[in-house]
Amino acid sequence: MITKEEVEHVGWLARIEIDAKESDAYAEKLNSVLDYFGQLDEVDTEGVKPTYHVADIVNVFRKDEVTESMPQEDVLANTEHKQEGNFKAPKIM
Repeated sequence: MITKEEVEHVGWLARIEIDAKESDAYAEKLNSVLDYFGQLDEVDTEGVKPTYHVADIVNVFRKDEVTESMPQEDVLANTEHKQEGNFKAPKIM
């Protein structure tokens, strides 16, 4: 059970100003969340495989092979903003 004082302490740690009315409301809301987790703890999950992701996604790896790059002239062919063989970008500072 989360108390009003604990809510105020967490607010202090997070540098959030919480008044007395808000701390009562937050304590009530947080306790309802904890009650819900208590209900989830009661669910029988015997024989259920853990799910780490909703979609069955696996990493796809490919061989890391060195290949030829595009020629510099082809890379810069579609820009007007080039200087000394590089893309020219605006100054930041």
